[in-house]
Amino acid sequence: MANNPLDRIKEDLQNLAKAAGKTLNMDVKPESFDDVIAPVVEQKASEKAAAPAATASAAKAEEPAKKKKPKPGANAPINIYRPKDPYVGKCLSNEELVREGGEGTVKHLIFDISGGDLEYIEGQSIGIIPEGTDDNGKPHKLRLYSIASTRHGDHLDDKTVSLCVRQLEYKDPETNEKVLGVCSTHLCNMEPGSDVKITGPVGKEMLLPDDPTANVIMIATGTGIAPFRAYLWRMFKEQHADYAFRGTAWLFFGCAYTPNILYKKELEELQETFPNNFKLSYAISREQKNSEGGKMYIQHRIAENADALWDLIQQEKTHTYICGLKGMEGGIDEGMSVAADKNNVNWEEYRKAMKKEHRWHVETY
Repeated sequence: MANNPLDRIKEDLQNLAKAAGKTLNMDVKPESFDDVIAPVVEQKASEKAAAPAATASAAKAEEPAKKKKPKPGANAPINIYRPKDPYVGKCLSNEELVREGGEGTVKHLIFDISGGDLEYIEGQSIGIIPEGTDDNGKPHKLRLYSIASTRHGDHLDDKTVSLCVRQLEYKDPETNEKVLGVCSTHLCNMEPGSDVKITGPVGKEMLLPDDPTANVIMIATGTGIAPFRAYLWRMFKEQHADYAFRGTAWLFFGCAYTPNILYKKELEELQETFPNNFKLSYAISREQKNSEGGKMYIQHRIAENADALWDLIQQEKTHTYICGLKGMEGGIDEGMSVAADKNNVNWEEYRKAMKKEHRWHVETY
């Protein structure tokens, strides 16, 4: 080892140069040492800075890749047939759903779609273009109806689509005369064998989750039961290998009279066959009383079962669906607030969070 301070400096510089793969000529003037020292210092600094980054990159590479949740409805078929070029199918059957003593007319219609490319999944809607023209002589515009069958159709052959249609009837506010809905009357009076113009499908808001272990809460009034019939047939009746439902399904259905419970026999058969997975609750306003002695509406049934519903909706795999007449959401919020308040939770904020998570679905009309 050099004892002279200058020799020690020269020795240190030579070691640095050697580490950098350089040869240092100690006979050059001192001011030119920067030509060698600078690259050495830069390399050492670079190695030091790169070391943490390399370590971080290696650690990141070892982390398991996080799976992105697929966007709901990403693979749903949309607008295969449009209004300018609708699919023309055939009516196969037209069945009355309201039994004796009930109110109004509701029909279950099955259409043959085997001659085209129309596909759909549970929770979607199709458009129907009624025959004829409006008061201005123009063709009638389409009306949308929720599909009441699964993707396989009522005949389980992938060749049909079904609707649940109530004939619209109201009084003209100016003349006080009875008015019948154009498209609903067109459908309710349709004879088997008749042509039907179909568009769509459309809609991603009400799609059934792919997860067969999901919990599904369904709240319906009147023909709002249509998509839920499709869900329940998919869950329980079809028993297809591609979807073996193992979660909890709970249907709340509201109507005026018992004869107006749509698909009553079929629903109760499913409840009897699958008691551990399917719950069925009716709110029959003209026949049942709520806890205060008034008419029994959906919100009262929700409030009665608020604790059980609250336990259910807190699970991340629970989806809630609402379908029926516009305005029913307010009553449901009222009923669910009962449970939320018990747990010191703001129901409106909680509902908004579920909506953001794609777990709260509403389709009213």
